[in-house]
Amino acid sequence: MFASSCSVYGVAQGPPRKEADPLNPVTAYAKSKIGAERELSAIDTSMVVTSLRFATACGMSDRLRLDLVLNDFVACALSRGRISVLSDGTPWRPLIDVADMARAIDWAIDRSAENGGQYLAVNAGSDDRNYQVKDLANAVAARIPGTEISINTSAPVDSRSYRVDFGLYRLLAPNHQPLVDLDQSIRNLVSGLTRMNFKDTEFRASDLMRLKVLQGHIDSHRLNAALEWT
Repeated sequence: MFASSCSVYGVAQGPPRKEADPLNPVTAYAKSKIGAERELSAIDTSMVVTSLRFATACGMSDRLRLDLVLNDFVACALSRGRISVLSDGTPWRPLIDVADMARAIDWAIDRSAENGGQYLAVNAGSDDRNYQVKDLANAVAARIPGTEISINTSAPVDSRSYRVDFGLYRLLAPNHQPLVDLDQSIRNLVSGLTRMNFKDTEFRASDLMRLKVLQGHIDSHRLNAALEWT
């Protein structure tokens, strides 16, 4: 099982993207996912391989990340009372809670070749969880009274805006469909961060951001410039 990403669709206007639609990986992250998918599909093996093109992750977890759009908004609301949307709020994002990601991984690990083929790349998420970024900010503000929203209306065009069709995943994995809705993800984050007594107004520069952790490994020479362990 490989954890790929719906970000491979990049900026995608028009209807929700299906697995056979053109890819537009505009970030290094997305390009790496497509490269891995292609290498996996070319392996001559009897192993069943599943590339799960996950929607944008969100939700509370023991290894919490705050560099995810919904998690970031909840952290902003709790620590600052103000959500700072870095884009103009119009980009589309599909979301999937970490608990539902685990359900998808459970399915993929045991998937047989008769259910999707020897190699499968499939969008993992739910059609009713495609949101514009501004809608996510409003949903968080509605759950945390008194939260203000600041939207950067002059921001350049975001390189990640896509709606995604999850019909194939719904067909192949009917017993592993997402169960956690947006409001539940927000409530879980509020509860978890409150238990942590989270008040860090400068969290975007903290170790809860993946890029900061990677930079720390590089600075300590645990990783080289190619992100390989030394």
